Amino acid sequence: MLLHFFTALREAKVPVTLREYLALLGALERDLAEKRVEEFYFLARTALVKDERNLDRFDRVFGSVFKGVESLGEAVEPAAVPEEWLRKLAEKYLTEAEKAELKALGWDKLFETLKQRLAEQKGRHQGGSKWIGTGGTSPFGAYGFNPEGIRIGQEGNRNFRAVKVWDKREFRDLDDGVELGTRNMRLALRRLRRFARTGAAEELDLDGTIRETARQGYLDVRLRPERRNAVKVLLFLDVGGSMDWHVELAEELFSAARSEFKHFAHFYFHNCPYEAVWTENRRRHDERTPLLDVIRTYPPDYRVVFVGDASMSPYEIAMPGGSVEHWNEEAGAVWLQRVLDHFPKAVWLNPVPREQWAYTQSIAMVRRIFSERMFPLSLEGLDEAMRALVR
Repeated sequence: MLLHFFTALREAKVPVTLREYLALLGALERDLAEKRVEEFYFLARTALVKDERNLDRFDRVFGSVFKGVESLGEAVEPAAVPEEWLRKLAEKYLTEAEKAELKALGWDKLFETLKQRLAEQKGRHQGGSKWIGTGGTSPFGAYGFNPEGIRIGQEGNRNFRAVKVWDKREFRDLDDGVELGTRNMRLALRRLRRFARTGAAEELDLDGTIRETARQGYLDVRLRPERRNAVKVLLFLDVGGSMDWHVELAEELFSAARSEFKHFAHFYFHNCPYEAVWTENRRRHDERTPLLDVIRTYPPDYRVVFVGDASMSPYEIAMPGGSVEHWNEEAGAVWLQRVLDHFPKAVWLNPVPREQWAYTQSIAMVRRIFSERMFPLSLEGLDEAMRALVR
């Protein structure tokens, strides 16, 4: 029942962690709730709820899970095993030697084979090496393993190796109101500042007023335009998929950039930018901005910052049709090069630690396209990136 309670809280978007769950179990072992549901309610709320905005959701889940329970010592009918858990049991876990024996089909052969299997297959299949199914080593399906595959009908990602994903996925906008975990990130961004006096003359020019008053013999108030940061920044943010692990860090950067730069615009993409980007993830299927329009709208003096883990199938960068979500007429590398040709001052910030880059082929490909101007999304890396943009 406690495990069911924990999973129900997670499903209700209450941000509880395994550490907090274990702390609650430790408290129950010491009988701090004295086997009374009312005492257990306050104990659980103290251990699991970190933000008062989640209290209402916690109460609703608690009432649903423990409805009718008067004592924690009573025998309670065990909760049914969730269907998702049973489905996960079908996942295929292979040894490294078995994984090495699986050969990649290659781009053209992969799609030719998929077309053939769709025509031949008549029913559901699980755990095999050929048909479209679940938990096997076939290149087509869900919850299995293959060095190159087309993921069909699976929620989430397990091996980060899918060449295509046949699902409509929804992404969340980054929150630019998030407060920075450390002000050092904001200070690093300030290396890009270049002040100029722009706008209307509305700031008191104290030196000019004193000089002219002394020269004229009477008070002569002088005004001048305010000094503003004249640097222009264009931010491209990778969202969804493996970037879900790095949302908090990306939000902090997004928040800092919006507060530091007056001339600022942002766009989202998934894995690699193609012919269109978007500004709202909930409307990304309906309101997309052609990337060529972005290039035509913003002049070359904009500094461009890409934020993404660059962890994807190499086909997404190198091949037409490589996008996991649609058929792109031109390869991702072509679109990246167009952006770099127009905006000479551009860098890529990667939340994956630098020492892990060598293990992912697509990261090496993006680094080459950016002429090695890829930096880790850390304070040190951010400082390096800002130095590169001001050169």
